[in-house]
Amino acid sequence: MLKNEKGFTLIEIIAVLVILGILAAVAIPRYLSLMDQSRISAAQGALGELKSRSSAVYSKLLLSGNGVDPGEPAVGASLSLDVGSDFSGITTTTSGSDIIFAIGMVKGSTMSTTPSGTWYYPTQS
Repeated sequence: MLKNEKGFTLIEIIAVLVILGILAAVAIPRYLSLMDQSRISAAQGALGELKSRSSAVYSKLLLSGNGVDPGEPAVGASLSLDVGSDFSGITTTTSGSDIIFAIGMVKGSTMSTTPSGTWYYPTQS
């Protein structure tokens, strides 16, 4: 018989598989959580862009009207909601004179929470 046979025993292989299973059980939920957080962060960045665009539209309308307050409906009507193909389900609602933006999906995935942001209509004094 051969006395110098080399290789792994069944116990060693099972031990490695158990360790890999434990690592996978810990890593996969963490990875999914990170993916959700990254989508929420991307949506918050897009919301910041929408709020910034609202301020730019308001300023442009204010300057083109010789300082006459354009009103929130004019800002909402002139605002482009296109923030890229990664974001969909963007909704706008008004609360008083403020505009509330919400993003429903990022890269085709619905998030656990719907990120939203409010653009506050400037008050002139």
